Amino acid sequence: MTDLTALLDCELFLFDMDGTLYLGDEVYDGAIELMEDLPRLGKRYIYLTNNSSRAGTDYIARLRKLGFPCEAENVFTSSMACGQYLNQTHPGASVYLAGTRAFYRELVDFGIDLVNDERGHTDVDTVDVVVQGFDTELVYEKLDRACHFLRRGAAFVAANPDWVCPMPAGEVLPDCGSICALLTASTGVEPFYIGKPNRAMIDVIAQMTGVANERICAVGDRLYTDIAVAQNAGSVSVLVLSGETTRQMVDEAERQPDYIFADVAGLHEVLKGASSGC
Repeated sequence: MTDLTALLDCELFLFDMDGTLYLGDEVYDGAIELMEDLPRLGKRYIYLTNNSSRAGTDYIARLRKLGFPCEAENVFTSSMACGQYLNQTHPGASVYLAGTRAFYRELVDFGIDLVNDERGHTDVDTVDVVVQGFDTELVYEKLDRACHFLRRGAAFVAANPDWVCPMPAGEVLPDCGSICALLTASTGVEPFYIGKPNRAMIDVIAQMTGVANERICAVGDRLYTDIAVAQNAGSVSVLVLSGETTRQMVDEAERQPDYIFADVAGLHEVLKGASSGC
């Protein structure tokens, strides 16, 4: 029988969204009920996403529209983590952003010195840092400018390493990692990825909330981001098989998640059972 102690001792749950709580506009059975029930179970939660194509405020509106409870303190995105990282490690740097308008506004809110407008236009010849996001508004000019700056010595920062963004009916969108692979092939420069699996995503949250890493549980559908970030940060990991990862992929993985459920409804049943003393 699986020892549930580490899972049940967790005070804060970090939930991936696409592939974990919903897919596109399709909410998974039991997902809303779990999020509504967590406070009653004495658990806190944050929706944690590598998707930098939307701002935090966009996620609040989207989650509420889908029926999920959500306040500002319940959302943390890779674009928010990028803003914090740039201010900590490249203070005052000039930055070229190849990302969506939402990502652009997020970095402006963090006081980042962006040299381009929201569409990627710029007249400067050199910058200190190129930041690449999951750019659903990608045009060739952004790739051209990013390559130009990287070949002239700019640091390369990327919001997240995901290759694809899952969509309904088995479709996917090329994500930030795929765009970065193109830029690396063109310039020879490898990016520093901010989002999951970088442990900084959890370390920052631990500092913000006062919850120790080992009392934080990351829940998601991807081994190389959702599960890896927990393993890298010394947190508890829960894999759900409702998204990208199959049982075969788990069996072939070098490192195993702490817990595996078919979906978040299964996780909810365990948490409820412990609460009721069953």
